Amino acid sequence: MEFFEQPQVYAVKHKDLSTRMESRSGGIFSAVSDYVLNKGGIVYGCVLEKDFTAHHYRATTTDERNRMRGSKYIPSDMGDMFRLAKQDLENGMPVLFSGTSCQIAGLRSFLGKDYDNLFCIDIVCHGVPSLKLWQSYLKWQENKYDGKCIYVDFRNKKDFGWDKHIETLHIQTNNGKIKVVNSTVFKTIYYTHCALRPSCYYCPYKSTIHPADMSIADYWKIDVAAPGFNDNKGVSLVLLNNKSAVGMFERVKEVTQYQKCRLEDSMTLPLKEPCKRPSRTEQFWKDYHSLNFSKIANKYGGNSIKSRLKRFLTK
Repeated sequence: MEFFEQPQVYAVKHKDLSTRMESRSGGIFSAVSDYVLNKGGIVYGCVLEKDFTAHHYRATTTDERNRMRGSKYIPSDMGDMFRLAKQDLENGMPVLFSGTSCQIAGLRSFLGKDYDNLFCIDIVCHGVPSLKLWQSYLKWQENKYDGKCIYVDFRNKKDFGWDKHIETLHIQTNNGKIKVVNSTVFKTIYYTHCALRPSCYYCPYKSTIHPADMSIADYWKIDVAAPGFNDNKGVSLVLLNNKSAVGMFERVKEVTQYQKCRLEDSMTLPLKEPCKRPSRTEQFWKDYHSLNFSKIANKYGGNSIKSRLKRFLTK
């Protein structure tokens, strides 16, 4: 399979607003996966479980696929999805497989050959944070409100807009009430880059060259790349990496609003180089293993009184 030296770049918004609002960014994953499902195909993607861990699943219906929408800033357990995908491919089924770049590279290595009925989408990411950190954060919030978390939205676009990174938790307290918690603590720790998997600091896919046919991301440079296209309800950055991706985009673009853009106007850090390992990473993990999570939240998550006051004064 031949890949372009540089990808073709598009800004994309799904025409159906409800679809876009249920999606992480502009809804391009829904557009492509709808096409594959309508052709009788199979969609593989990441689902957030009831215990708020992430696993990859196989979907044959839109309801199953809908569970794959949205952000999950935690590692996904792949289980035996590579094996199942290979079975589907050998049986001639159209297959869409989505995941991070390293997961797509792993799938291609496992398969050992190209399949005409396989289409891959990878997610442009900063890196994958520690699952232990996420679980500690959830436990901390549950203890604060004396209850059990029953709902998570890693990026609450509906209430706060696409450009905000606010996680929303619903915690059912022991007296039966539902406490809605809007927080930036986990996001803030994540973007310190101290808690990423060690391999993420050396990721070979932090460039414009990716192992998937199509690469997608939030289009954070949209106001430069396509002024006036942004309505704060989500825009997908879409990179078409080969002829297969160009063909797929031609098939699905009628359900989207799109604009061709320049690659040089679209470059964010994950398209240039891996996140550098912060100098305080070792100290972060020492603190994590020796301090209670409240102190971690204050020191690294912007939860101290000083940090909260600063945010309030700059609103």
